[in-house]
Amino acid sequence: MRNTTDKRQHQRVRFEEPVVIDVENDWTALGTAADVSVGGIFVEAVDGAMSIPFGASVTVHVRVSGEILALPGVVRWTRNGGIGVQFGLLGVRETHAITEAIARHAPSGTRERAAALDDVEVDLEDVG
Repeated sequence: MRNTTDKRQHQRVRFEEPVVIDVENDWTALGTAADVSVGGIFVEAVDGAMSIPFGASVTVHVRVSGEILALPGVVRWTRNGGIGVQFGLLGVRETHAITEAIARHAPSGTRERAAALDDVEVDLEDVG
């Protein structure tokens, strides 16, 4: 069940990779991606995050699905040494790489279905 207060439109998965953030083509910051979706990325432990202002245009350089991508975006929030970046217009290559990463990390639902079946009690004498 989806959290009703969560306004995200895209599925987000854990994703831990080092990143370099170009801030408005002026300076760079280093950090570690914590999660990603097609719509954005959360970067924690950002060196200098408190200096990156809300609304700043950034480019996040990160390895996704074996490729180093340059992902344009806008800082939507900063707190506790981390930033939330909403991606701008992504190309097909970038979108595909992120989608592949999400597919590899996303739960398939198989365990949940199996657990639900374990909750069903069947009396074999009633079958057949």
